[in-house]
Amino acid sequence: MAAIRKRGTSYEIRVSMGYDLSGNQVVRYKTWKPKKGMTKKQIESELNKQVVLFEEQCQRGIIPCNIKFEEFAERWLSEYARVNLKNTSYQKLKNMTTRIYPAFGHLKMDRITHGQIQAFIDDLSKNGRNMINGEPLSRKTVVHHLNFLSDVFTYAVRMNMRENNPCANIVVPKGTKKEKEIYTVEEMRELFKYINQYAPIKYKAFMTLAVYGGFRNAELMGLEWKDIDWEDKIVSVVRTSNYTVTDGCYTDTPKTESSIRSLKLPDNVFDVLYQLREEQLERKAELGNKWVDSDRLFVTGIGKPLHKGSPYKWHKEFTERHGLKFCDIHSLRHFNATALINAGIDIATISSALGHSSTSTTMSIYCHAFKKAQAKACDAIAAVINLDGNTT
Repeated sequence: MAAIRKRGTSYEIRVSMGYDLSGNQVVRYKTWKPKKGMTKKQIESELNKQVVLFEEQCQRGIIPCNIKFEEFAERWLSEYARVNLKNTSYQKLKNMTTRIYPAFGHLKMDRITHGQIQAFIDDLSKNGRNMINGEPLSRKTVVHHLNFLSDVFTYAVRMNMRENNPCANIVVPKGTKKEKEIYTVEEMRELFKYINQYAPIKYKAFMTLAVYGGFRNAELMGLEWKDIDWEDKIVSVVRTSNYTVTDGCYTDTPKTESSIRSLKLPDNVFDVLYQLREEQLERKAELGNKWVDSDRLFVTGIGKPLHKGSPYKWHKEFTERHGLKFCDIHSLRHFNATALINAGIDIATISSALGHSSTSTTMSIYCHAFKKAQAKACDAIAAVINLDGNTT
């Protein structure tokens, strides 16, 4: 049976749940505050509804969650995210709290509504700014913030601390999707003309592997000489090298199980790798015991694993110095995929080469490229099969 006590302008609802094994009474509490302007009769009616609803929740084991969002989210991050997610994914979640906590951190978990979350998402979509460059947030970033909130509330539901997830049916505005800029074949040839002439062998090898193998940056940084099959011309991806502010440089497993893969690459790629290996061996002989033997392909001047941001920094400075077009490092992977698509390689082979978990992932990312290739195929068919009777 519920008991009601008026406390100022609010009402405290008290429900007895019996006694625990130690003989102590188990009591659940909930505070309800009427909206401004409600009449005495309206307050009485709504209060009775709140009492019935609260009793039902207690009977079903739903525990009123008076804990504030920030405290609960930190608990979720430590109890679930830190244990189950990769360090890079965990760090990305931590970074999102800089926007989420100011909006929801001070609110109690059971008081946050669907409308408040929708308003937050709308504001991010319209007014959100990248904290590094000040540019508007991408739709993908806004979706990541919504996913963070949804994961926290899903955890609360699972812990019987909320009856539902207020993130359900939240709409993320579409916004404008910016097509990722990549090199054309002509631009790539121009870039490599300068790379072959002026680039240090370390970065020449990095760029060559990125273009011919379509490897992710972290996969390239994690390559070790034991992963190179010189006889069969095969490069295998079995680890990644990553960096976070809290953990520094560390080695991890690839993004997905499908990311663990082996690719056969052309002779010219192995010619560059051979030059890189020779240079490292010479450097190792010069430094003697000062050399750090990490077995990595891409290392500093003393053999330590190269920082994951170094290739990007070098590539940007190199293109600026020589007056060349600059596209970021990940665009080299997109160039590889687009080249394979335009060459008519089937989607399953492309997906496997890129290390995607499914062909649907490949199709989703490179939908535009597949459509362009399909259009070319249609034009080719039209040129061969002339059904209108005209002769050329």
